[in-house]
Amino acid sequence: MPKADFQHVTEWVFDMDHTLYPANDALFSQIEVKMTDYVAQITGFDRSQSDALRRHYWDQYGASLAGLVKHHKVDPHDFLHHVHDIDYSVLTPSPDLIAALDLLGGRKIVFTNGPRAYADRVLTQLGLQGAFDDVFGTEDCDLIPKPERRAYEQIFAKASLTPTQAAMFEDSHANLRVPHEMGMKTVLVHHTAEGDHIHHHTECLPSFLRQIA
Repeated sequence: MPKADFQHVTEWVFDMDHTLYPANDALFSQIEVKMTDYVAQITGFDRSQSDALRRHYWDQYGASLAGLVKHHKVDPHDFLHHVHDIDYSVLTPSPDLIAALDLLGGRKIVFTNGPRAYADRVLTQLGLQGAFDDVFGTEDCDLIPKPERRAYEQIFAKASLTPTQAAMFEDSHANLRVPHEMGMKTVLVHHTAEGDHIHHHTECLPSFLRQIA
């Protein structure tokens, strides 16, 4: 049982997209379409080329926006407003997750590469608006995306968080490497992957949280 690994944890840090809701939900697919449209508009590329460039920047920098700002000087606030103007009603609340989060002792934080306003709308639609003590978005770390170490350092400093007393839950294998180096317990959600920086993985977050609460 993993519970013993978390007895020292008083700070719980959660990614949001594809961590607090399943990856097969029809939310991010809307954002990807909006991103591709935006890239096509600023570059003049066709949709196939624009989608490939968006994915390339995502893979290289951890967020498409980082590549667009660096290489195309886009206005990050205009980009973020455009790509997150979507239908949030496709998200379905999970009563099991709501109840499982409530079992955790200590402080619970969301840290997402998305903007804070987007995070607030997602959490509200999921019924999780009151489940977390703090929500940090990309503007809280100067638009520096995970997995860059500076992003974690800025957020954890603002949160007055001690990494050695914390655990982080992520759907991204790469985004857990720095938290592991900082002394956090790491949990990969919805994936099975090997790596010395992954302590645990789970395909059912509510069930896992109940095991360690």
